[in-house]
Amino acid sequence: MTVADRVKQDVVLAMKEGDKDRVQALRLILSELQKAAKEGDGDETAVLRRERKRRQESARAFRDGGRAELATAEETEAEIIGAYLPAELSDEELDSIVAEAIAETGAVEMKQMGVAMKAAMGKVGGRADGSRVSAKVKEALS
Repeated sequence: MTVADRVKQDVVLAMKEGDKDRVQALRLILSELQKAAKEGDGDETAVLRRERKRRQESARAFRDGGRAELATAEETEAEIIGAYLPAELSDEELDSIVAEAIAETGAVEMKQMGVAMKAAMGKVGGRADGSRVSAKVKEALS
């Protein structure tokens, strides 16, 4: 069963429960998944990560602008999206993947960070945010 199918089932359940906020959030997710499928981008995990990141950035912007109620709504949507994502890698797992990638590429200085990042992101396979991987690679190379 694809993520889109799971989201469709959850929309129906949320409608039966009368949870309007959840229905709205799930419909937005479903819309983005369907749009990506039409465009030929079948990577549902990447779509979900992108949408969660958008919600988190929006929540941050709303908080900075003094709109706590809108920030809370965006954070709630981000949590709903997060429920459909695979579990994140722990720091220890990420450290070992980064060390492995650096050893494979032979990177020893910051100039070679791009090569190490490419190898590390390939191994991570969408189970960690790029900024987390970048921070670990920088830490290992410095």
